[in-house]
Amino acid sequence: MISEAEVLKLEKRKKVSNVFIRIGLYAIIIFVLLCLFIPLFFTIISMFKDRQEIFSIDFHVFPYNWTIDNFSRLFYLQYTTVGVNFFQSFGMTILVAVLGMTFSLFVNSLAGYAFARLEFPFKRVLWVIVIATMFIPGITILLTSVSVVASLGMMNTIWVLVIPGVANAYNMFFFRQFYLGFPKDYDEAARVDGCNSIQIFFKIYLPNSITPMVIMGAGTFIGYFNAYLWPTLTIDTEHKGLTQIMTLINSLYGDSSTLGYGAVLAASFIAILPAVVVFFIVQRFIRDGIALTGVK
Repeated sequence: MISEAEVLKLEKRKKVSNVFIRIGLYAIIIFVLLCLFIPLFFTIISMFKDRQEIFSIDFHVFPYNWTIDNFSRLFYLQYTTVGVNFFQSFGMTILVAVLGMTFSLFVNSLAGYAFARLEFPFKRVLWVIVIATMFIPGITILLTSVSVVASLGMMNTIWVLVIPGVANAYNMFFFRQFYLGFPKDYDEAARVDGCNSIQIFFKIYLPNSITPMVIMGAGTFIGYFNAYLWPTLTIDTEHKGLTQIMTLINSLYGDSSTLGYGAVLAASFIAILPAVVVFFIVQRFIRDGIALTGVK
């Protein structure tokens, strides 16, 4: 038998090992955070440096002379040499992201509800096809997708930026799994009251879908807002009004000799603000404890 002293010794060793494990985990977390925030920190600081200080051989963290000229050039210059107004591009990107998020939530939640609760011909076959699209890399069908939207006459319109990304297999899967957790008694009680399937969705399922709506909506919004390759392929340079923010920032880098790298950094920083705001919104909903696995 193990003596009491040996048991205490083992417990002490276990506590010491747990302390070292926690220290190691905290060290890894701090290292990852530093890798993430140090570039952002230098981006923010460099926005307030003039052109000479940004590329100065005499390295220093904080600017000798704080300036907002970079923002002035970015905001008050009506049109850059690339021919696009910054605020116009930013506003258009927000509009596309909001439209895409709204349509995506509506379509994918309805599809998830249909696959979770309704019975229709070839339901399982169609669901397998939907799930299979999750394993197809988007880059492999990129040129085909461009050819399709071109044949539909959608090129150089706002709808080519919105509609192709509306239906999403992952979002359908997420909503379907959420709706499968709803008690079937709700459906039966609603049908006794004379509700059809659409009414059941809008009166029961949709009001209780705040959390998946917020989480899926946040991811969809950020995906639309950060889009670069698709807008570049589907919007010609002649249609300046539809230029997305990531495409504009890439163009500003090519125009940095005139505009200045400080202004480009300022544009990049402003472009990440919507994602930060969306993150805090999602964090608040998760922190409030709204469960994804059932209905309160």
